[in-house]
Amino acid sequence: MLKRLIATCLQGLVVISVASLTPTFAAADDDVAKKLVETADRVRFPAEGFQVDINITSRAPDQPGEARKYRVLSKGNDNTIVMTVEPAADRGQMLLMKARDLWLFMPAVSQPIRLSVAQRMTGEVSYGDLARANFSGDYTPKLLRTDKIDGEDYQVVELTAVDRGVAYSRVLYWIRSSTGYPHRAEFYSLSNRLLKTCRYENFKQLAGHVRPTRLVMEDALKQGEVSVLEYEAMKLRDLPDYVFTKEYLKKLE
Repeated sequence: MLKRLIATCLQGLVVISVASLTPTFAAADDDVAKKLVETADRVRFPAEGFQVDINITSRAPDQPGEARKYRVLSKGNDNTIVMTVEPAADRGQMLLMKARDLWLFMPAVSQPIRLSVAQRMTGEVSYGDLARANFSGDYTPKLLRTDKIDGEDYQVVELTAVDRGVAYSRVLYWIRSSTGYPHRAEFYSLSNRLLKTCRYENFKQLAGHVRPTRLVMEDALKQGEVSVLEYEAMKLRDLPDYVFTKEYLKKLE
């Protein structure tokens, strides 16, 4: 009887001990996931103000390809201007992102047009993909597992949107363990339907750091529809807050 009582008490202690450690492990995983995403964001773009040119080529089966070029001015995750450079017919169109507010300014229209970051901009590219491309702050990260791809370890992070004001409800994000480089992302809708995938390629020096200079976005619902984004001429710029205002846009035309 005494032995059975002692065994029962010890078993209870083990359960209590494991239960008390579980939140600690979960919190540690959350911290790891957060740091992974922040590091990958810094790999993709500078934390300081910067300018970059983006060439986007979109193609679909049995349709002619479409090429567009944009110049992006960005500071942090809350201030972005996207200027259309090509085609010439659309030159002068500008997007202004302030926090979660996105506006389209067109030369022939007197009033700006309010847009959603989830709306398609061109091909497989949404407005949010250019105007609000960092994941930190917009998503709650959770470390899921480690995948081995071509002999390398990749941390798989699940990103859940903090609210409905971001482009995607859920993202699965593969980040290389040894470098913190982004490798691949899958973007899901509110109903958890896979919308598209993105591969981060052609890493080379841009604005003082090695970054992915080529993104390949593929439609998960329509086979063969692809947009390729190529980044070039990235440079750091001093961009005061007043640059990201409706009034200042007129000086950029």
